[in-house]
Amino acid sequence: MRSIQLTAHIERDPETGLYIGMVPSIPGAHSQAKSLDELQVNLKEVVELCFEEMSEEEIKALPEFVGLQSFSIAV
Repeated sequence: MRSIQLTAHIERDPETGLYIGMVPSIPGAHSQAKSLDELQVNLKEVVELCFEEMSEEEIKALPEFVGLQSFSIAV
């Protein structure tokens, strides 16, 4: 079995205090948790479930993570 390196986008909800994570390259791969450790476990579980529904070709065609960019906008 091979390993695939994935990147999650994580935010913290100011109202609930929960961490919300999503894997942008996999539709439906999102979860929330009270801690970052719990979120990582949840995200791994949901990605495994998503992979069960995907074909090998779909998994091989996942986009390659390149990097992140931060920027500011005046409002």
